[in-house]
Amino acid sequence: MASGGHTFLARVEEKDGFEVLGQTLDDAAGEAFDKGARLLGLPYPGGPALERLAADGDPAAFDLPLGHGVEGLDFSFAGLKTALLYKLRDLGDCAPRADLAASYQRAIVEQLARRAERALASTGMDRLALGGGVAANGPLRERMEGLGVELNVPPRALCTDNAAMIAAAARYVEPLAFPDYLALDAYATGERGL
Repeated sequence: MASGGHTFLARVEEKDGFEVLGQTLDDAAGEAFDKGARLLGLPYPGGPALERLAADGDPAAFDLPLGHGVEGLDFSFAGLKTALLYKLRDLGDCAPRADLAASYQRAIVEQLARRAERALASTGMDRLALGGGVAANGPLRERMEGLGVELNVPPRALCTDNAAMIAAAARYVEPLAFPDYLALDAYATGERGL
């Protein structure tokens, strides 16, 4: 799942559980898109605006960090955002915004794809599902299609629809009868991850 709130890789074999293989150490992929877009002067939500600007740029124009120093299957996007900030500061008003956007998007997509490749190799699994708002990103979809495994991705319109994602997950949960569901409440656990 790659979203604005969290990014993680999970092994799912049954509908009622999963094993987290790797997760965000700092910022989520969607947050990185939003903050990078803001640095480039683009509107919120940043992902779609950054993708549109990046379409006119060269993804190889700038060598931005891919989180190589992060061990295992975890993600880190904080250094990438800082690198973009410094590039913009150093280049000033003559910064090639489309090239920066394309290079920045490539760095996010590559980090996600490389961790997915590692996860597939380490688990021996031959299928992958993407979810969350970042799964709407065209270059990410294309890159993941190139992994050579069965890929399941919701239609773009449903990737950013939290209600649709919650409803899809809820269809596998045993419903509570009236009046039992009236006593339910939700609390944050304060724990990292899920």
